[in-house]
Amino acid sequence: MRIDRRLTFIGVMLVVLSMTMATQYATTKVSYTFGIVHPSNADIRFVGSDNASDGRVLRVVNNASNSRFISINLGNWFPSSVKNYTAVFAIVNEEAFKVNITNCNVSGTAASYITIYLHNNRTTDAASEVASARYLLVSGGVSQSTANTNAWVLSAGNGAASNMNGTAVLTPWDETQHVRYNSTTSIQAHNNTRDWVWVEISLNIPSNADAATATGQIWFHFKATTHA
Repeated sequence: MRIDRRLTFIGVMLVVLSMTMATQYATTKVSYTFGIVHPSNADIRFVGSDNASDGRVLRVVNNASNSRFISINLGNWFPSSVKNYTAVFAIVNEEAFKVNITNCNVSGTAASYITIYLHNNRTTDAASEVASARYLLVSGGVSQSTANTNAWVLSAGNGAASNMNGTAVLTPWDETQHVRYNSTTSIQAHNNTRDWVWVEISLNIPSNADAATATGQIWFHFKATTHA
């Protein structure tokens, strides 16, 4: 009887342990949705302005549905040239909350020839604007800020790709270069209070530069904090 009781006790303990150590499984699901859109219609989008010799600097070369890659063509320049495009494009925020542009980096051939500003006035050389109206993002190919920098704060947008700064500045369609564009001179961008900023790109080509076609990529980095 004592043996039977001990075996019974051991059996009960094994059952209890197996219950407390049992693995539980569950399955659930959640639906998701997002849109893949043309670069000119995204929640953070680029709007063209300046022209090069062959049309608008900002363009989508192939507007087929699977080839809509946005690019910029900065023209052809000889050694010892300096060229400033004061409004290569505007970066526009369509999110319902503020978005910070933190930093920018350039990679590719002749990246050291490139300087990039964010600034207020599309027709003014950024270097000549007051300090509060410009931010030097890249100097000679070297980033001047980090992921922790608020280089420029874009205010909340309205979700409409046809305009910026509310409905005050229109962004119609360029049928040739397949992008939206704007040429406003009466309304300027302002850090933290308007939903767009102009991007100036300057080329400073040294006297000993070799003849070549320079290619590469420019990366803009963003950060946003949202609240319930």
